[in-house]
Amino acid sequence: MVTRHKSKITISAFFPCYNDAGTIASVVELATLTLKKVASDFEVIVVDDGSIDKSREILKELALKNNRLRLVFHKKNVGYGGALISGFKAARFDFVFYTDGDAQYDVSEIARLVDKVDRYVDIVQGYKIKRHDPWYRIVIGDIYNFCVKFLFAIKIRDVDCDFRLIRKKVFEKVELEHFSGVITVEMVKKFQNAGFKFVEVPVSHFDRSYGKSQFFNLQRIARVGSEIVELWFELVFRRWQLTISSRVKMF
Repeated sequence: MVTRHKSKITISAFFPCYNDAGTIASVVELATLTLKKVASDFEVIVVDDGSIDKSREILKELALKNNRLRLVFHKKNVGYGGALISGFKAARFDFVFYTDGDAQYDVSEIARLVDKVDRYVDIVQGYKIKRHDPWYRIVIGDIYNFCVKFLFAIKIRDVDCDFRLIRKKVFEKVELEHFSGVITVEMVKKFQNAGFKFVEVPVSHFDRSYGKSQFFNLQRIARVGSEIVELWFELVFRRWQLTISSRVKMF
C-alpha cells in the first residue's frame, strides 16, 4: 500500500494484547513505520492484559529499541473492554487508533483511515472487505452483528470491526464502562447518541496466524448474550423511558 503524504494530525495508536507473542512485535513495528509516514507526531502503546505467554518479554525488548513505544501492563487479565479503556486513557494525542494485537488486520491500512479525516469527522470506522475466519465464526459473527445492529439501531456496517480512528475529544463526552467485549457496542452506540460523525472505510482481514480467539466458546458466548441484554436496558430502554417521561411532563 502506498501512503500519499504525511498528515498534520497527531496519533496515539494502541494495541490490546493478550497472549499475542507470535504477532505483537510485527504489529508494533509495522504501526511505527506507517505512522512515521502519515502523522506529524505519534506514539505506539501496547496494553498487555495479563498475558501468560512471552508477550511481555518481547514487548520489553521492543521498548529498548523503539522510543515511540509505551507499555501498559495489567497485573491480571481484566477483559477486552478493560484493555481498551486503559488504552484510551493512556493516549496523549489528538486522534486515537486501535486494533487488536493478533495481526488479523493490516495496520499499514491506518493510512486509509487518515485519508478520510477532515474537520467534520470524529470517527473513521473500518469494515471488513471479507472476513477470513472458520465458517462457524463467520456465521456467529454475522448473527451477532445483525442482532446488535437491530437492537441498538447501530448505523455502521460492521460493529465488530475493531479497526478505528477516533478523535480524542469524543471521550470528553463519552465514558466507557464495560470491561468485556460488549464495549464495542457500548462505544458505537454512545458515539451515535452523542451525535458524533462516522465515516466508514473498507479494510482487509486475515486468518489468525497465532494463538486462538478468546471469544468463541459456548460459555463466553452465553455471557456476552447476557451482557448485551443488560446493555440494551442501559442504553436503549432507559433512554426510551426518559424520553417518554419528559414528554409526559410537558403536558
